[in-house]
Amino acid sequence: MNCPNCNQVIEQKYCSNCGQPAQLPRIDFQYIKREIASVLSLDKGILLTIRELILRPGENIRSFLQEDRNRLVKPVIFLILCSLVYSIAQGILKFEDGYINVHSDESTSSVMMIFNWVQGNYGYANIMMSFLFALWVKLFFRKNNYNFFEILVLMFFVMGIGMLIYAVFGIAENITSLKILHLGGMLGLIYVSWAIGQFFQPHKAIIYVKSFLAYLLGMVSFVITLVSIGILLDWWLQ
Repeated sequence: MNCPNCNQVIEQKYCSNCGQPAQLPRIDFQYIKREIASVLSLDKGILLTIRELILRPGENIRSFLQEDRNRLVKPVIFLILCSLVYSIAQGILKFEDGYINVHSDESTSSVMMIFNWVQGNYGYANIMMSFLFALWVKLFFRKNNYNFFEILVLMFFVMGIGMLIYAVFGIAENITSLKILHLGGMLGLIYVSWAIGQFFQPHKAIIYVKSFLAYLLGMVSFVITLVSIGILLDWWLQ
């Protein structure tokens, strides 16, 4: 028979030209399970990715960029999954949102509507936030050879772990009734600063200070951007 994909003659189970199987397997439970695992990157080892990013973030992210891109979960998927874990945990347990939490009586203002959207869509919001963080990191570490998109991958990975830290502390606060969520926020900030420093020059103390400032300025820039957009929308709609 001829390959339906490239029209080459198939003599065995697979096409020697493009790898297309001669006969597609039937869709069954095992097929669905593999597809779900593939979409959620469970086949890549999500637990392995988390462990490696906690223990050796700089080394593993450099390896992902320069050597092996199959060992870790893809960075965008990883950030979305970690954000989803936080959102589900916060939605079920109803612990106080310690990541971005804004209160105001003007609930109908565009600013509050934007912040409410962010709180309900951390996966997408974190991706947008990562661009600002990457800009500041690139500015602070402009003498390094990494381009903007490589630094963006770094931010996707470390921000994903940051979201998991918030989720763990939120769950622990709900179980123990101890007010420890703010400690999770502090630990998340420390982790992100440490991981960025590990990625660049782990043996220089000033690197960690620069990492902290870059992340802090990225967060401030994100908040200012959201407020500015909300104010402009309110002005436009008046």
